[in-house]
Amino acid sequence: MIELREVSKKYGRGAVGADAVSMTVEPGNIVALFGPSGSGKTTILHMIGLLLKPDSGEVIIEGDRVDNLPESALADVRRNRLGFVFQSFGLIPLLSAEENVEVAMRLLGRGGPTAKAAVTSALERVGIDHRARHRPGEMSGGEQQRVALARALVHGPQVILADEPTGELDTATATYVLDMLRSVARSGTVVVLATHDPLALEFVDEAFFVRDGTLHRPDRGELQLWLTEGEGDLATE
Repeated sequence: MIELREVSKKYGRGAVGADAVSMTVEPGNIVALFGPSGSGKTTILHMIGLLLKPDSGEVIIEGDRVDNLPESALADVRRNRLGFVFQSFGLIPLLSAEENVEVAMRLLGRGGPTAKAAVTSALERVGIDHRARHRPGEMSGGEQQRVALARALVHGPQVILADEPTGELDTATATYVLDMLRSVARSGTVVVLATHDPLALEFVDEAFFVRDGTLHRPDRGELQLWLTEGEGDLATE
């Protein structure tokens, strides 16, 4: 379980990234943060992922407060308990798909046959094992995102955080990736995405709207209209 308790983050000149945000995500659920650029959704995602330290409030993972840990301990939590998927994929160009996924295991000091089997299993799980020996430049964007997802899953994290995971994908591939993320959530992992993609509404258990660093629970119909038309105000609670 992930819990944010009144977390806030401000940037230079008083710009607000997050303002007293509280939310709870239970294992098995997939949650989306929607909102315009600069609204604060990526700030919230990065605080959950311990990539940003909140100015106030608490970040709880599986009952443990983690935001106040020293940097060495934060890095350990990120490596062992979290998995990250980004819009730009973040793959190493000179490494094959298999080797890119293996990097996550090496960072944990895991090697040998057990680690190799975990890499193969992760690639099979996302349906990209047939491209295991290909480098990113030899793969489509959708294939690269599957490799990135395999890398995020390979060590069995408690939480998957995805920042615009479908931003560079066509509709068919985006549907596959979102369906895979939902499947990952149903296996007991917490999944949180920050996204502009209206398609994501079909796959998430809960949808939040972020505006000026604050979190709202809008009516889904209104949110769908806002995402599709991209104009007008959105009534929020």
